[in-house]
Amino acid sequence: MAKPKVAFYWCASCGGCEEAVVDLAENILKVVEAVEFVLWPVAMDFKIKDVEALQDGEIAVSFINGSIRTGEQEHIAKLLRKKSGLVVAFGACAHIGGTPGLANFSNREIIFDYVYQKSPSLDNPNKIFPQEKTTVKEGELTLPKFYNTVFTLDQVIDVDYYLPGCAPPPDLIMNAVEAILTGNLPSKGTVLAPDKSLCDTCKRKITKPEKAVIKQFRRVHEVLLDPEKCFLDQGIICLGPATRDGCGERCINANMPCRGCFGSTSRVEDQGAKFLSALASIIDADSEEEIKKITDSIADPAGIFYYYSLPASMLGRKFRAEL
Repeated sequence: MAKPKVAFYWCASCGGCEEAVVDLAENILKVVEAVEFVLWPVAMDFKIKDVEALQDGEIAVSFINGSIRTGEQEHIAKLLRKKSGLVVAFGACAHIGGTPGLANFSNREIIFDYVYQKSPSLDNPNKIFPQEKTTVKEGELTLPKFYNTVFTLDQVIDVDYYLPGCAPPPDLIMNAVEAILTGNLPSKGTVLAPDKSLCDTCKRKITKPEKAVIKQFRRVHEVLLDPEKCFLDQGIICLGPATRDGCGERCINANMPCRGCFGSTSRVEDQGAKFLSALASIIDADSEEEIKKITDSIADPAGIFYYYSLPASMLGRKFRAEL
């Protein structure tokens, strides 16, 4: 009996999701025995023409990590969608936009201007910008189109399931692989992680403030953190109240606050807005002036509240007209 065909592809991301597959350790041998890889550029030598030659739907499942930033990434994502029975948005960047999505607070023009003209380490006296097409004596060279906006995977193609996290933890990966191989899958569109708040399982929840307590916000380098106490109770921004559980509390166990890489639960439409609401309830202030003083102590609130989820949010980007 032929093994089910599987593809992995890497769009706009750091590569951590590829490392997460390796983190399966000996379980990766079970995966290799059970499936046939037809595309995994980071690990094996495949060509796009190999995928193009497959029948539509011939790939059982494609795991696509990374958000969509370029024309090439959109092209491959659409090709894999056509050739695959199932597509899984693998990791925070594919799921909700990830940290590459913070570029949506800017635009292509501003980014190129800084990178190719104003960066302190730059050596570009002729102010040369990358071109999508360049003619040389050997022919025409092309680069992928750099989009003005960073998109989540499901803003470009239809997605069947989501594996959240930066990067997805090994146990959730194996659970997803086993569910796909056995056909024991939930309804389409499900995020393959617990649908509850991270605060529900956090060991520090006993000290989580339920009423106004915060007079000032501080950054993690400004205070000696108590490893037993809720971060919010220490005046440290932690997105646990607005973030889905299932990560194993890796950051919190390392005495660092949650930054929201698992996205929100199914009951929340906008992760950043949800956290803003939770935060407002524990600010201890008696006047508008005091509220402003406290909130001004938050460095880059938009960047923190939407650290991973800006492209998937109701905001989407700073310059809405440039979508």
